[in-house]
Amino acid sequence: MAIAADFADYCCELLSCLGPCRAKRMFGGWGISIDSMSVAILANLGQGDTLWLKVDEDSKPLFEAQGCARFTYEVKGQLKGMNYYAAPADAMESPALMAPWARLALQAALAAHAAKAAKPVRKSRAKTKLA
Repeated sequence: MAIAADFADYCCELLSCLGPCRAKRMFGGWGISIDSMSVAILANLGQGDTLWLKVDEDSKPLFEAQGCARFTYEVKGQLKGMNYYAAPADAMESPALMAPWARLALQAALAAHAAKAAKPVRKSRAKTKLA
């Protein structure tokens, strides 16, 4: 079941401490970005509409300590995961309670963006024809 636009609007309100966010439909859910960097996704994996925040190796233990579920899905019988965790339930109550978690998501997005930018661009080799 697709996630309603009003839930996406509410999640953008919760993440408002990060600045203007953009919610864009994707695969029956939504992606939320700040300055073209993905900080969150909205998806229903069977437990209702959920705000999933981007994590990295530094922030993952903080989410796990709060009992937040990891974003996982099944592909051909195998469980796959993404670097997103459900927002803590109490943080869903207000932008003030969400602020520290939103900042962690933005830090993870910035780190992923920096790592991507640091990777060398592979040049394709020109094909040569033999006469």
